[in-house]
Amino acid sequence: MRHMKTPATVITGFLGAGKTTMIRHLLENADGRRIALIINEFGDMGFDRELLNSCGIEGCEEGDIVELANGCICCTVADDFLPTMEKLLDRDLPPDHIIIETSGLALPKPLVKAFNWPEIRSRLTVDGVIAVIDAPAVAEGRFADDVDAVEAERQADEALDHDNPLEEVFEDQLLCADLVVLNKADVVDGEAIKDIAESLSSHMRAGVKAIPAVKGAIDIDVLLGLSVAAEDGIEARKSHHDSEDDHDHDDFESFTVTLDDVTDLGGFEACLAQLTKVHDILRLKGFVHVPGKDMRHVIQGVGPRIQRYFDRPWGENEERLGHLVVIGQRGLDREAIEAALLS
Repeated sequence: MRHMKTPATVITGFLGAGKTTMIRHLLENADGRRIALIINEFGDMGFDRELLNSCGIEGCEEGDIVELANGCICCTVADDFLPTMEKLLDRDLPPDHIIIETSGLALPKPLVKAFNWPEIRSRLTVDGVIAVIDAPAVAEGRFADDVDAVEAERQADEALDHDNPLEEVFEDQLLCADLVVLNKADVVDGEAIKDIAESLSSHMRAGVKAIPAVKGAIDIDVLLGLSVAAEDGIEARKSHHDSEDDHDHDDFESFTVTLDDVTDLGGFEACLAQLTKVHDILRLKGFVHVPGKDMRHVIQGVGPRIQRYFDRPWGENEERLGHLVVIGQRGLDREAIEAALLS
């Protein structure tokens, strides 16, 4: 008897595009499906796992969320990813579907290739690769160079090549996708969404659709059940990094700052916005303690946009300390950033 392969969906997307929000929506609308979630974090703190663990979604149990070591799934395939997959498949009640949330800086292609490893090839298939796109950030040109300026520079320098690591990762995620979700569609108008879809289409494979979404709220039957078996044709999917054996995120760095109480949230937000501008920080994520409030205050920043909200009560024995992960391109002035945050 031939066993059906367990489908896995790979969700990629740039820093802060809204992958975690989309996954919460999926889990809340699982309709009885057993969904296991694998989170691959870039940074010192499992922040996305934290957000999902505190979600209070019925049936979303601690054991259903597995977090891989920091960094990039594709670089830890042999010693981390494979045992995790085998462990999930060997459970008494194996999942009906596995969702893998990659770090915002991970390249999807090496990960999909890992599904061809002999240990799991007969048991798992990649149902589809979904790229979640931060529509307002694309509208602001955040992941692309100023095309005219770059072109002028290229004309002046024969040796200059495609040199924006951010843009390369972004394009690689699009090139590998089976479905592109233009998230935060409520922040830009309908005409702009059409323009964004059009501008991205040259980086998408023929036939791949781009659909708008608000807070990642897309029908689960649209996201799961693509039945693409992406691992079978993965070599044909182009990537900027095809000539590389591995990719270790040398272009990016992250660090965590432990924060004291924040009494002035407005001032703190202004400080974060200023830091992002001065130091070209790509992403901020974490939480702080506000004296007199029994709930944790979450901070999320993408480029100049800062989001914050109270998410859950502090645990009884939980230390009420703030933590903020700062992610940017290599060369961030850690001392200056820390000093500003702690002041």
